[in-house]
Amino acid sequence: MVEINSERLHNFVAGYRRLFEHYLGGMVEVPTVSTDPACLKNIMRGASLAAGYLTEMGARAEIVETAGHPLVLGHFDIQANAPTIAIYHHLDVQPATSSSMWLHPPFKFTVTLDGHYLGRGATDDKGPAITALFAARFALEERIPINIKFIWEMEEEIGSPHFEAAIRSRKEEIHPDSILVQDNAWISRDRPSVTYGIRGLMTAFMRLTTAERDAPSGVVGGAARNPVAELCQVVSQCFDPLTGRVRIEGFYDKVRNPTPAELQEFEHFNFSVGDFKKAHGLTLLRTEDASRIIQDTWCEPTFEVHGLVGGYPASEVTAIVPYTAEAKISTRLVPDQSPMEIFHLIKNFVREINPDVVVELDSILEPYLTEFSGPYAQAAREAVIRGFGLRPVFIREGLSIGSVASMKNLWGVPVVLLGLSLPEHGYHAPNEYFDWPQASGGIKTLAYYFHRISQIGRG
Repeated sequence: MVEINSERLHNFVAGYRRLFEHYLGGMVEVPTVSTDPACLKNIMRGASLAAGYLTEMGARAEIVETAGHPLVLGHFDIQANAPTIAIYHHLDVQPATSSSMWLHPPFKFTVTLDGHYLGRGATDDKGPAITALFAARFALEERIPINIKFIWEMEEEIGSPHFEAAIRSRKEEIHPDSILVQDNAWISRDRPSVTYGIRGLMTAFMRLTTAERDAPSGVVGGAARNPVAELCQVVSQCFDPLTGRVRIEGFYDKVRNPTPAELQEFEHFNFSVGDFKKAHGLTLLRTEDASRIIQDTWCEPTFEVHGLVGGYPASEVTAIVPYTAEAKISTRLVPDQSPMEIFHLIKNFVREINPDVVVELDSILEPYLTEFSGPYAQAAREAVIRGFGLRPVFIREGLSIGSVASMKNLWGVPVVLLGLSLPEHGYHAPNEYFDWPQASGGIKTLAYYFHRISQIGRG
């Protein structure tokens, strides 16, 4: 097979830069916030815009209705009987909260002189999606013998509740030989990574109500139960907040320790604790040991408290005993841990401490782990080297992507997680951005990846 002409690829990338910025800007300026019911029309507008982009680039596009937000599919049918790759992204975004911390309007696309693309969703996950679209256009123009199916979701930020049913309805039409997911980040700008494992997720609520309404503490204090205080006690017995260690019996029973080969790979990361803190705005950590941070965030399960609601909401102290309280919790789970099993462990543990606390399941996502060897993993490594001139490392990540397990279970084909985002791009944070160096290198990387896996053949 003829190799990719690097000069043509370089000229393609340079020539399409303005159109790339136009497409990304159009997507960023549609606030596709899936958690906000008021954004339903924006979700539909974003899906229509995405389908239009796919069509303009030469794909056959369709919008698939679901019981929730729609799914956008794009089909680049380049050559009959060639291998097929499905590429997953999500186009819904987090709300632009903490408005006072944004240095620019979150849904106003801004291009800086140094090639930064500012706006909510720019890196999570609209920038990588548009990058892959242009790589597919190159594959079409060069007639690389591979068929490309885009799967663009609009519900990832709410746990992908309707994703599996939607793709199941198109199982045979998509029917890939491999899957590429681009919803994850590199370790740093000079340390690209290919992800082979992600954690699962279980989210839940703890609720306690002890009265019909708030009451003055001067009248009922000492006799009335305080649900805020009691929930604090329950949570504090579930885990040690200083070490992060969970105290629930059986929680760690199925945790799979990293293999010697994984630990050896981890040693190549040159992980910087200072860069980690800076990228995420952290001032205090549980440990400053780099190897411990890597294992704690990638290979160990967690117990987190995301919010405690109850009592008087204003800033001053008002002497009431609140009548109800709610704690929002989650656990990030590693391979072999079952989200439902962990939920029942927590529920039973809480019942023993305080039988009046109701524990209610919110959502679950399964963990995913594969080998970091084989032809697709090696194709990804070679493609990054050629696209960016940097040698990637194989990593696990602490994030959760619900679609990964759904697609793996449905099609049973290799899944490669090859993200383009950087820690400083600000996933879910104010002043989120993407940048042209990652986009241009990403187009080249994916072009080489398509070319390489087109030679692997059908699975």
